[in-house]
Amino acid sequence: MTAGHLVQSVDWLAVAPPAITAAAALAVLVADLFLGERRRPLLGAVSVAGLALALLSLLPLRAGDRSTFCLAGGAGQGRVCSYTADHFTLVVQLLVLGGALLTALLSMPGRAPHAPGQDGLPGEYWFLLLASASGAALLPASRDLATLVVALEVASLPAFALVGIRRGDRLSAEAALKFFLSSVTATAVMLLGVSFVYAATGTLHLTAVADALPHVPGRLQVLAKTGVLLTLVGFAFKTAAAPFHFWVPDTYVGAPLPIAAYLSVVSKAVGFSGLILVAVVAFPPYAHLWAPALAVLAALTMSVGNVAALRQSHDRARGAVRLLAWSSVAQAGYLLVPIAAAGYAGQRAVGSTVAYALMYAAVNLGAFGVAALVARTSPLNRLADYRGLYARRPAAALALAFFLLCLAGLPPGVIGLFAKVTVFSSAVDAGLGWLAVVMGANVACALYYYLRWTALLFRAEPGTAPGPGAAVSGTAAAPARPAAPRAPGPVVAAVALAAVAGVALSGAPQLVLRFTGMNLF
Repeated sequence: MTAGHLVQSVDWLAVAPPAITAAAALAVLVADLFLGERRRPLLGAVSVAGLALALLSLLPLRAGDRSTFCLAGGAGQGRVCSYTADHFTLVVQLLVLGGALLTALLSMPGRAPHAPGQDGLPGEYWFLLLASASGAALLPASRDLATLVVALEVASLPAFALVGIRRGDRLSAEAALKFFLSSVTATAVMLLGVSFVYAATGTLHLTAVADALPHVPGRLQVLAKTGVLLTLVGFAFKTAAAPFHFWVPDTYVGAPLPIAAYLSVVSKAVGFSGLILVAVVAFPPYAHLWAPALAVLAALTMSVGNVAALRQSHDRARGAVRLLAWSSVAQAGYLLVPIAAAGYAGQRAVGSTVAYALMYAAVNLGAFGVAALVARTSPLNRLADYRGLYARRPAAALALAFFLLCLAGLPPGVIGLFAKVTVFSSAVDAGLGWLAVVMGANVACALYYYLRWTALLFRAEPGTAPGPGAAVSGTAAAPARPAAPRAPGPVVAAVALAAVAGVALSGAPQLVLRFTGMNLF
């Protein structure tokens, strides 16, 4: 073949994780046409098996040196690829596919959470979940702006339907509408930015964009800078960074609990992986523009999230899911810190975001799993419903306490402490002392509501064990709660897997901290 031709190669092993997930989605969609109502739970088992197989397909790729869909130029020219399975890709794919697997397990009880009287989940639920997961697995491997946008939309579009899948539920419909409108706005802004970048550089491949930006003609520099900032603003919506976080609380509350868990981990990982790719791979020549902006966004996001969560924790009549939603906004602020630091100290700083995201994914999914158990007897899922949980479900209470302590960064959640230290260190090493101070104040603020919720788990319920003066005061005993039903096996498995992951990471934090300071690309 002559040097003037383009060579298109496909490495099927490299694309196996998203391809297997997409194939499982199609299999579930076809199977749903032929399975009756009684055999519909088989779709959940097929979904779990497909996601497990996709996770196993990561093992042959662990060297992190495969690329495909490449353009090969003449002799001596390097290859430019649209899909790369490097270490960053594999770690994020492990996170999103593992998160989707736990979400599928949380979705498998016989009665859909928050939907009394509705038996099971519609068959299209599993197709939408797998389709979204396939896009989430594709995105970290994308190395051109077109593939990046397509992967982001493949991950996002099914999520709109998943949020509003409870038919006839006003909260679910409202949540889906808010999520849809905010995401469409984000996509429009991001596409405008991408078009500006393409107009200024003449290329869509991330590494080629990075090479072209320093040589943009003077009359196009304003266009290029505007495109860079608009692209980052679009991803800021996807990551729920303040002030673009307004859709998060209502969306999490209105969505089915497993989908709220999915959005808090997998959807957030998609946004952050896309932000990392465009910021540190495509736009490093303009780091002087985006690094200060991301630092300010990080400080604002963690502050808004923690203050709102603090207010939420004082009202026990409010929902626990809303508190977890505000907590996830605050956690997004911590995740932004190393990305901002990468603009000052180089791309190795983003390893701290990857390490923190792995810790956050395991423990946050576990917290939502316990919330799914509590929702079976207390559909409103208020904070007050967690009082005395240890007396009713000791294992669930201990697991939730561990997850909350990990999020707070307190022992025995050692991995949470170490992850926060690495994020803090990335800010200090980059010369962002003011951001480190803001983060320290926010971590201290978060301790209050995490510990307040943890203490609530072990308090006796009102009237359950009256003291010696109860008869004198005439205080009436509170009505007894209904006996906790037997927990569904898949939900127990999901919580157990999250707890095992959290304990393993606390016992051997080097499993994720090894990514700190590592060149992932």
